[in-house]
Amino acid sequence: MKYSIITINYNNRDGLHKTIESVVNQSYKDFEYIVIDGGSTDGSREVIEEFADHIDYWVSEPDKGIYNAMNKGIRAAHGEYLNFMNSGDFFFNGNVLNDILPYLDKDIVTGKSINEDFSARPFHVSANPTMIQFYKNTVDHQASFIARKLFENNLYDENYKIVSDWKFYIESIIFRNCSFSLIPVTIAIFQNGGISETQKILNEEERRDVLDKLFPPRVIKDFERFLDKESPMLDLIPQFNRTYRLQEYIVSTVKVILKIYSLFKRTNKATS
Repeated sequence: MKYSIITINYNNRDGLHKTIESVVNQSYKDFEYIVIDGGSTDGSREVIEEFADHIDYWVSEPDKGIYNAMNKGIRAAHGEYLNFMNSGDFFFNGNVLNDILPYLDKDIVTGKSINEDFSARPFHVSANPTMIQFYKNTVDHQASFIARKLFENNLYDENYKIVSDWKFYIESIIFRNCSFSLIPVTIAIFQNGGISETQKILNEEERRDVLDKLFPPRVIKDFERFLDKESPMLDLIPQFNRTYRLQEYIVSTVKVILKIYSLFKRTNKATS
């Protein structure tokens, strides 16, 4: 089986309906569909029951949060690749699962996602992502297909409410050096108002905790040199390194000029 599509939901009946429809209407059918509901009380269970013939596994029971629910889905999954299309998000069109088949040759394959107002969200990392990129950004889970083997003995960390998927990507791509690719296919339309947007303080606190646990302070200090620096000149650092001797010459020349200018000002002030 090629895919396991996993949807988690809690009290988002309308969003869940939209998500399920986008999954069951895919033209490519070699996938299983898993729905994990956290014991919703808003009619979500009735939506699941409406589509029960198209859902391979579902449960509606209290859970311990987003990542506990996602881990439930992972444990129930059998597909080669897992995608988390959570309630409120949905596939861009009915051919997505078919369109990405030629690109499934890496451990993590990520396509494009667009906002529900149809404004495209840019890729936040490169095709060969570095920790500098992950320090500030992450990869959209709804636009990603992750090899199930990556979750063996490495489920999402349930100690966090917001950033465990970010932590998972760092551990998988940076530490385990798994293969990764960006593909020119629009995968998902995502719903605004996710928890990472509405709880920004908690988001930052959890990110800091993850960084402190994964990296020694000296490494974090290097990353912080680039924090909040958006200049495109950062992308030219390798080229700058190749001209280091020229830079030294320019800097030393500027220092000499500044000294001469300072001496000229003092001399001019003394004679006036």
